[in-house]
Amino acid sequence: MDSPEHTIEVEKLYKRYGKVEAVNGISFKVAKGQIVGFLGPNGAGKSTTMKILTGYSRATSGIARICGIPVACHAHEIKRRIGYMPENNPLPLELRVREYLKWRARLKELPFRHRGKRIDEVMERCDLTRAQDRIIGKLSKGFRQRVGIADAILAHPEVIIMDEPTIGLDPHQVIMIRDLISSLQGKMSVIISSHILSEIEMTCDEVIIINHGKIVGQGTPQELRESFINSTIYELEINGSLADLRQSLKTLAANLDVDKFEEADERGFSKVTIRIPGNHDYGEMLFSCLSDNPLIRARSLRKRQAPLEDVFLAATRRSWETLDTDLAEHSESEDSDSEKTEMPAAN
Repeated sequence: MDSPEHTIEVEKLYKRYGKVEAVNGISFKVAKGQIVGFLGPNGAGKSTTMKILTGYSRATSGIARICGIPVACHAHEIKRRIGYMPENNPLPLELRVREYLKWRARLKELPFRHRGKRIDEVMERCDLTRAQDRIIGKLSKGFRQRVGIADAILAHPEVIIMDEPTIGLDPHQVIMIRDLISSLQGKMSVIISSHILSEIEMTCDEVIIINHGKIVGQGTPQELRESFINSTIYELEINGSLADLRQSLKTLAANLDVDKFEEADERGFSKVTIRIPGNHDYGEMLFSCLSDNPLIRARSLRKRQAPLEDVFLAATRRSWETLDTDLAEHSESEDSDSEKTEMPAAN
């Protein structure tokens, strides 16, 4: 039988803890070989969703499938097909790196004749060969994260799930982990939860934003920008005053923002940001406006994409506003019902 097109499928997934909806009816799919970023504020439901996908926690309702197999019915089979790296990966600190990977290879039921070669392969890929005889408890945070990733990819899983793989790492270690995750693209499906949004943007094909247990944004980084950021940003280097610049741009658009973010250099040029409402290409119009004003000399002009942080904030802010509206309507409905209940019966 052919393997399914999507290695992860989630349909109307719910997880309740008492009256709290940790996951509230989410649905998404991850294609073969795709790397997906899973974003959300603390308590949004990211880790809960990942635990359900890995079989560590049962959903209250809904369906989660890995490689077409329902997680709830075949948890042991699912664990053969996934590599899971939880947040603050709990490693046995007394074991040496190779010793630990040998033990994990046995648990993952790798054929004995292939274990040594596969352990060598994952240690080389994760740059652990020089640390293979070191005790895990004496390794730096970055090396321990590499051990966790080596464990996750050890058994050639079809799906890798990583919860905050770069947490607590220095910039050099973050780059190494990012490059390692990028090398998995096309080979394994990867879903990553992270608070380092710049890393998610550089690594992932698609991004899912979750808040209050609901998906509030989904798509490529560019698609999300188009959905949530209704402005275009340009960076200029100019010799001239901001007042003259604003005067030059009056005909371009109403309510545009002009801000200086770097003081003038020795030649009198300052770096300025212009934010214009709407998603359009204003490049030619900007040049025309600037060239018509003899008081402004422009040295450079470039269009800048809104960072993923702005998209994340816009998506979560919109979900907060929706929640506040729903709560207000619910409160008004309850007040109305209460008034009806208290109204005396007609004689």
